[in-house]
Amino acid sequence: MIDAIKKKLAMSKIRHDAALVAREKQVFNLDDAKTIGIAFEFTGPEDFELLKKYVIYLREHKKKVKCIGYYTGKTEPAVQYSKVDYDFINEKSFTWYGKPSSHIVTNFLEEPFDVYIDVNLKDNIVIRYVAYVSAAKFKIGHYEEDKETPFDMQISISKDQGLKSYLREVDTYLQMINKSSK
Repeated sequence: MIDAIKKKLAMSKIRHDAALVAREKQVFNLDDAKTIGIAFEFTGPEDFELLKKYVIYLREHKKKVKCIGYYTGKTEPAVQYSKVDYDFINEKSFTWYGKPSSHIVTNFLEEPFDVYIDVNLKDNIVIRYVAYVSAAKFKIGHYEEDKETPFDMQISISKDQGLKSYLREVDTYLQMINKSSK
């Protein structure tokens, strides 16, 4: 019951903070986007390796990519990554009601990415805060029925399909959307 109250208060704070964000909404496809922000929950080394491969793929398409990952526990995940491309945060980076208390998070939120990709398949409240308050112009996230959302485009896959299917769908739609006939 206390967790439900905390979550309700956190969502109220998230909505309040999101209303204060000056955001220039614009639709981007993969060709037009220059900067991409990705927020994710660290769920294990296998999913992280998939995400790293996707980031490499985006960089091969000349995109500037910055990732922020949330992990539970006290110690940062024991995985190899570039500090330039990835930042990790945990519950100490936020207040009990979900507001960031770390410069890593606030810097990410203030970055006006062309595209923000939310990799929050488990509905983590911390990543939810990042999604709502991000200044990104075009936000993409997982579709959940009957849920309030900050996303401009939602990708519908079942939770058991996993990260690989989700990223494949994100990429498919980013390639198709808003294509002009040249």
